[in-house]
Amino acid sequence: MFFSLVFTFFKIGLFSFGGGLAMIALIHDEVVVNHGWITARQLTDIIAVSEMTPGPIGINTATYTGYTALVEAGYSEVVAVAGSVLCSVAVIFLPVLLMVVLLHFLLKHSQHPTVRSVLSMLRFTAIGLIAAAALQLLTPQSFGEPAWSKQFVTSVLIFVVVFGLSIIPRGVAHVRVFGRVVAFQRRVSPILLIVVAALLGVLIYGL
Repeated sequence: MFFSLVFTFFKIGLFSFGGGLAMIALIHDEVVVNHGWITARQLTDIIAVSEMTPGPIGINTATYTGYTALVEAGYSEVVAVAGSVLCSVAVIFLPVLLMVVLLHFLLKHSQHPTVRSVLSMLRFTAIGLIAAAALQLLTPQSFGEPAWSKQFVTSVLIFVVVFGLSIIPRGVAHVRVFGRVVAFQRRVSPILLIVVAALLGVLIYGL
């Protein structure tokens, strides 16, 4: 199982474009569908924790998935921690090497038409992968079972309110950047939304 976990996250790191959010679709297919190491609901919990903790979501997800999968398989916590470290290293090892090798080339030929075309296509691919990940997480297992239960409806309401508050502008802030004044749309702080959602989760589900 160790080799399978490490190889899987090695493959995820190699074929993921567009950052951590774009990895979620591939992680779901490999970890939940193909191998069944964790459930869709566990993956949702891992992603939620990964997004709230410091560090890239890809590494955090690999760390928690490696640990959870080994613990669920009956391994000790020491073995699970070692597995989570190996998964974290595997998911970034080859991408880091490739970036070091390709960085000089990209900086030198970034304006070349062929390079710009390839990067444009990868940009759309990343958007599609992120959208696919969002759709895969919109399931009764993620929001609560059975569908349309009290927990499911409450989860959907929390999702809609937090999503709305995170995108609705509250005004315009002017910030000086490198001597120039730049206007930014002011929105509700994501930190505040995370704290409020966590408190609601404790009050509604914990009690």
